[in-house]
Amino acid sequence: MVAIRKAIVCFVGVMMTARFKAASASVFFSLIFVATAHTSAAIAMDASVPEPGTDLQQAAQAYDLAWSKSGLVFTAATFISEPASGYGQFTPRRTTIFSPSETLLIYIEPVGYGFQKAGESKSYDLSVDFRLLNTTGQVLAKQDGFAQFSQTSRNEKRELSTSLTFEFDGLPDGSYTIETIYRDRVDGKSGTVSLPFTVQSAQ
Repeated sequence: MVAIRKAIVCFVGVMMTARFKAASASVFFSLIFVATAHTSAAIAMDASVPEPGTDLQQAAQAYDLAWSKSGLVFTAATFISEPASGYGQFTPRRTTIFSPSETLLIYIEPVGYGFQKAGESKSYDLSVDFRLLNTTGQVLAKQDGFAQFSQTSRNEKRELSTSLTFEFDGLPDGSYTIETIYRDRVDGKSGTVSLPFTVQSAQ
């Protein structure tokens, strides 16, 4: 059997990180406090938030229905040249030829998974298995449930991206396929991504 040196899973969502220096932060919060203190004496004003029009609302409802009827499928699945930084923020690898010790980075966007609803909360819950196959279909390495992706929020999160990292020891030169099987633990759906690749030693 091929030794699995690393099998790393990374959740990549739509996230923004903000960093402030301590001095700047203290000034920022001080200004907010002063502004709030002055505003409290002013006349309260009603919030004004434009709402989606009828066409957009109907399109959203149609999308919701199509999503619920879909199987667990994928809008993107590819080897990438560097770790993805967010949803849709990835660089496809130019080649599927790897050196024997090279790390395999994979980016996948699943869609059509279900949501568990509890009050105002909506949750998704995906589990991932993988199998490494040679050209004859022999399983060289595998692991069930090696990755989990789940989240709870007030909205149904549909822009989900996942990153998987693999490092294998003992792979001789040749052609292989890595299968990742995504399982929806809410609706019981499943979907498989098969990505062929080649291991080639330096000439």
